[in-house]
Amino acid sequence: MKSAVTRFRVMAIICGVMSLLLWFVYMPGKYASNLVDDHKILISIPIVHGYLYMIYILTALQLSVQKKKSIFEMAWLILAGTLPVASLLAERKVVKQYS
Repeated sequence: MKSAVTRFRVMAIICGVMSLLLWFVYMPGKYASNLVDDHKILISIPIVHGYLYMIYILTALQLSVQKKKSIFEMAWLILAGTLPVASLLAERKVVKQYS
């Protein structure tokens, strides 16, 4: 059972960091100062975040099924990956609950 918590913890931290990069580096760079046109490497941020979010969803589903969480708790864990700090807060809550 610990492995599902560990996988969720790793993915929540990675997705939280990628979400912070997406919201506070890529989006202002694209819409405020057109940095994306000058620095093509920035286009990889939303692509990587999208793929990692899919893996995050699978780990949240696995954790929810193994720990027999309700549908609302499962939805909260999945939606926590969409906001920059919410996945980090969800990770802290899950680790505190199962450690």
